[in-house]
Amino acid sequence: MKNLEEKFNLEMDSAEINRNVQRIIEKAKGEIKAEKLKKALSFIDLTTLNTQDTNEKVINMCKKVNEFNTHFPDLKNVAAICIYPPFVELLKKNLTTDVNIAVVAAGFPSSQTFISVKLAESKMVVEKGADEVDIVMSVGTFFEKDFDTIFKEIALIKEAIGNAHLKVILETGLLPDYVSIKLASILSMEAGADFIKTSTGKLEPAATPEAVYVMALSIKEFYDKTGKMIGLKPAGGIVTPLDAIIHYTIVEEILGEKWLTPKYFRLGASRLANNMLEEISKISQHKTKKYF
Repeated sequence: MKNLEEKFNLEMDSAEINRNVQRIIEKAKGEIKAEKLKKALSFIDLTTLNTQDTNEKVINMCKKVNEFNTHFPDLKNVAAICIYPPFVELLKKNLTTDVNIAVVAAGFPSSQTFISVKLAESKMVVEKGADEVDIVMSVGTFFEKDFDTIFKEIALIKEAIGNAHLKVILETGLLPDYVSIKLASILSMEAGADFIKTSTGKLEPAATPEAVYVMALSIKEFYDKTGKMIGLKPAGGIVTPLDAIIHYTIVEEILGEKWLTPKYFRLGASRLANNMLEEISKISQHKTKKYF
């Protein structure tokens, strides 16, 4: 903790952050344009993380992704499909297009299990075909200020998954203030996260613009000090085209154009893709039916 305080500025001006976020929200309302929507569509992690998920549902989602460019030849496909561990082999077997497989692991969504289980599950999903592993930071341990344990857990999981990308979910809706969000962001990046992510989508509030703004500031400072680009994934409660463009605009303003690729920016969502396609069709003045 002391080293982080010495290396990074953990002070946050809440009033300034709130003002800037409101300004960005107003700006984003005028930026709902076809080209931005098309680009944002390619950042989506198409997600199904429900208790009632079935093999059939995952296969149907996979089929839609496989056939996407046949139906929408002028659009880029989504970035990834995000699923629970039991479905990873099925998805790997059926996915025929260049879309990543993201799998939640390490005791998702609570992270309340043994570190040995977290490591085993994270390693196993990669062995079964995952390109990306989404884990949850141990929030209870964070509240206890046991930052060394959090650092070690994330570092061990990163080592266990090898070349797969590690996304660390901060569950920002549970964190009490902007300082905590920045500390959790820096801690995760220092430990080896390739992406930091807002939420599991299982708790409210999920991905707020304020949390995403603070995380983007954290990524910028980390990049300025280390030269390492870390990805950002707002997830949870992102439903409308405006939601997507607000987060897009935050990244555009703070991190710049080079972050606006699927390698460094994702939007975790289950309903967003259809709503984006509908909005693109309205702007383009041609009808499209619900697809995903």
